[in-house]
Amino acid sequence: MKLLVTGGCGFIGSHFLRQILRDTDYAVTNLDALTYAGRPGNCADFEADPKYEFVRGSITNKDLVEQLVSKADAIVNFAAESHVDNSIAHPEIFVETNVLGTQVLLDAARKFEIKKFLQISTDEVYGDLPLDSDEKFTEHSELKPSSPYSASKAAADMLCIAAHRTFGQPILISRCSNNFGTHQLPEKLMPLTISRALQDEKIPVYGDGLNVRDWIHVLDHNTATLAILENGKPGEIYNVGANNEVSNIDLVKILLRILGKPESLIEFVADRPGHDRRYAIDSSKIQNQLGWKPVHTDFEKELTEMVEWFKTHNT
Repeated sequence: MKLLVTGGCGFIGSHFLRQILRDTDYAVTNLDALTYAGRPGNCADFEADPKYEFVRGSITNKDLVEQLVSKADAIVNFAAESHVDNSIAHPEIFVETNVLGTQVLLDAARKFEIKKFLQISTDEVYGDLPLDSDEKFTEHSELKPSSPYSASKAAADMLCIAAHRTFGQPILISRCSNNFGTHQLPEKLMPLTISRALQDEKIPVYGDGLNVRDWIHVLDHNTATLAILENGKPGEIYNVGANNEVSNIDLVKILLRILGKPESLIEFVADRPGHDRRYAIDSSKIQNQLGWKPVHTDFEKELTEMVEWFKTHNT
């Protein structure tokens, strides 16, 4: 199979490419615009692989997208603007990339009769849950996005669902919880905490710090991605999570303990507008139907290994 992977120089996409090139015989073209979130260095260890090709460009570039899609069998769309704070400041950028870019890919996929189109979405399209609830998001949960970022991803999902319904396109959608692991940008909570703590700088925590996120190791996310790509049913949505619900403040404290740094580095700051309170994923569908399950389940062990990586790759 010939894959077109978009956004492959990013945190999650580069890990997916590494896995594909290691574990399959697929040929892969990586289309990435190399914005601040796309780093060629993330792909340095496999860029010489003969099965791998890199093309710099945007998914909004119709001519380039059609050129690449015409030579592909399947598309995995990781490409997205994904930082919530940035979406609050500049929502138009998120609409352009996440919504219009997805439509360009869908149009090209239909034109060249792509066999599979996997849209990498997010659990943030569901909005949030109460802190005092045991409820989890399922694939049937209502979409109630809170930020321009999650709204743009929800819009892209709707376009994908419409493409399947109207045109019969073989669309698959995955909605994953918060990822962690190596190569993540320092703007995200874990690497930000680690990098600041290593410099003995204050670590900002929004609001009361009680916001809960459901964490999954990036490698588990990508085994799920491959399972959906290879065995998922067109038209279906699959939630991907690992049942690691942790409040932001507790997570920061765990990382500080691993680093041997004092909790006095924590600094509470004004809360983010529209800040979601709790995410929780029910991933029983993908586990029961596709036989996937997370294997990086020792959360503190995985955090410790990630911290060691960032100590020598601090950016």
